Amino acid sequence: MGGSAPRGGCHLPVETTSFVDRRDEQAAGRELLAKARLVTFTGPGGVGKTRLAAHVAARVERAFPDGVRYVALAGLHDPALVPLAAADALGLHDHSDRPPLDALVEQLRDRRLLLVVDNCEHLLAACAGLAAALLRGTTGVRILATSRHRLGLTEEHLMEVRPLPVPDPDGDLSAAESQPALALFADRAAAVLPGFRLTPANRAAVARLCRRLDGLPLAIELAAVRMRVLGLDQLLARLDDRYRLLTAGSPAALPRHRTLRAAVDWSHELCTAREQSAWAWLSVLPGSFDLETAEAVCHEPSPREEGGAEQGNRPPDVLEAVAGLVDKSVLVREEPPDGGGGGARYRLLDTLRHYGLDRLRARPGAEAAARRRHRDHVQRHAAACEAVWFGPGQREIVARLRADQDNLRAALDFSLTTPGEAGAGLRLAGTLWFHWHACGAPREGRYWLDRALDANPEPTAGRARALWVSGLLAGSPEDLTRGLRRAREARALAERLGDPAEAAHADYVIGVVQLFADDLGAARAHYETTVARGPVPGQHLSLHGLDLVELACAYAFLGQADRATAVCERALGLCEAHGEEWVRSYVLRILALAHAVRADWRRAEPRAREALRRKREVHDVIGIGLTLDLLARIADGLGAAERTAVLLGGADRVWSDIDRDRWGSAALNSARRDCETHARAALGPGAYERAYGRGGALGLADVVAYALGEEPQPPPRQPELRTAPVRLTRRETEVAELVAEGLGNQQIADRLVIARRTAEGHVERILGKLGFSNRSQIAAWVTARR
Repeated sequence: MGGSAPRGGCHLPVETTSFVDRRDEQAAGRELLAKARLVTFTGPGGVGKTRLAAHVAARVERAFPDGVRYVALAGLHDPALVPLAAADALGLHDHSDRPPLDALVEQLRDRRLLLVVDNCEHLLAACAGLAAALLRGTTGVRILATSRHRLGLTEEHLMEVRPLPVPDPDGDLSAAESQPALALFADRAAAVLPGFRLTPANRAAVARLCRRLDGLPLAIELAAVRMRVLGLDQLLARLDDRYRLLTAGSPAALPRHRTLRAAVDWSHELCTAREQSAWAWLSVLPGSFDLETAEAVCHEPSPREEGGAEQGNRPPDVLEAVAGLVDKSVLVREEPPDGGGGGARYRLLDTLRHYGLDRLRARPGAEAAARRRHRDHVQRHAAACEAVWFGPGQREIVARLRADQDNLRAALDFSLTTPGEAGAGLRLAGTLWFHWHACGAPREGRYWLDRALDANPEPTAGRARALWVSGLLAGSPEDLTRGLRRAREARALAERLGDPAEAAHADYVIGVVQLFADDLGAARAHYETTVARGPVPGQHLSLHGLDLVELACAYAFLGQADRATAVCERALGLCEAHGEEWVRSYVLRILALAHAVRADWRRAEPRAREALRRKREVHDVIGIGLTLDLLARIADGLGAAERTAVLLGGADRVWSDIDRDRWGSAALNSARRDCETHARAALGPGAYERAYGRGGALGLADVVAYALGEEPQPPPRQPELRTAPVRLTRRETEVAELVAEGLGNQQIADRLVIARRTAEGHVERILGKLGFSNRSQIAAWVTARR
């Protein structure tokens, strides 16, 4: 047991309590992963599947050049979100209109990574579909799943995670410290009773208690917490009584399930009435939450509220109840994500959350009331974030909303699946436009907006907003027509309703679609009109600022650098007056572009670097890709051919996490192709490929650091540094040569008259032998050998 939340560096759960070693299980898990691409850890709730999976994944991380990523599914209920959650955990930001699973497979086709998918049992079909697609569409992705039930695929290898072994209380206990169940109890007991340790006097009692709890880690931890108020003999006697009482009437339940239920029931009864109530209310929260969210959800409803009205007052003692549940190991306390602010966060372990839901559902109407309070709190918070988005706190808003992602999903799902609540879902999905657009979640935004629009056909201001937001999130060429149609429908509806703000917002989207469809003259004329009109009452300042940005962009693309610069200076003044970062980063990029149009490279570079720094602050991945492309163009203009090639390699790696097809307009992409041609000619093919490969081997953080002139982390080993001889078979050598020519797997298969799967297998073996993570490195290696 212990807290877990994805963390940035290694992407595995953060441990908040020590891990009692399971050497045999860890070794068995690593051995299975070495020979199988899908391994599922199965076992009952509370047995420690998640902790064991995290430890196994950490031990094998070095074998996966593209890392280990963790997908937490406990807070999801909608099967359609499973591939989106996986893409989010992987840092992928696909903008196309392809089915999410197809897009995910395409983006991972050449990656070598381990995906840890946790808590699959309530989404078995969706998880099986995800695993099957990845196994059959990639060669370098392996999956480690945890589930109470198998996924049911023929490729699946199962490992049952058993309870901790417990020695005979009447046997030899001289090596009690090496027994994991006893060691776990002693460790957790010492946390609440400093100085507690295993001694010859208490070993037998601890062994007897752990045996009574069937060696289930969660049950042992819940019992150990009671050492704060009970002696060991008292604890054992009371637990024995409790166990007999609670399990006598449940002959159909499996023994371990009865044991865990008895332990949880007893922990519940030892909570105060306030703590029991809080436990039940908090069970509607699917992921981590802060105290403010707990206060919004944890109050006893008045009779009117039970009937659906939002009445009642929050009790002043929620903090006391939360603190008590943390003390009793019911709630896990977690530190906020970097930059998230807002103090500590809390989480109910999945087993305890389901227990709380059972208690809540025993009271008619209580669950719906709690979920409605939660949804309303999320709506208020989203509206508050939108109101201050054009200001200095954007980094904190981004971190907070990412931390609250499970809560956003739960609030939207409740609204769109509960009769009478669909209108609230439409408002929430529209309010979060800045989150979907600026924080790299366009595909999920489109998913919720499409559902909300289908559920709310009535002509309302909320529908007008949802329409233009949906149009704004159209990022691929094939989706631009749909985006333009929705934006125009939004403007017509807003004008009919007499809502000038929503009409102005829709106008911004219409111009964006024209710009990225390369209708530059129309886009320039459109934005000249909206900028001349100025902001209308109620229009969000971010979108007014972006009107200026897009006008400057159109001018720059048309070669009108002086006009672009003048508009940028005006937009910079607006951003600086409000302490805004996100729009400012786009202004700075267009200002750098205007300098580049004049070939004033020395003035362009510092502006582009400043834009990149600010985009990193709010994790604007698309903006980072665009700015890296621009910095490559600037490096080309400065005659720095090697730097140009490295930046192009790094930019392409970033773009591969967004969409395999290049995102954006022909005006954006033509300049990029020109600087690639110049760099290749200046360096020669071999040197260019080596420099490009170095950039492609850098992760997002490192390529940004390189572009900014900061010291990046050491890149993966490069071909020219390898000292041990590498022996490829004749066929592998042929395949490597074709990879260096730029051929894809299907093209290689056609050239060599082999199956595509065979070609994929050759590429995978080449990557493994050379210790590389992508095809660019193979190309560089082949060029170096020539």
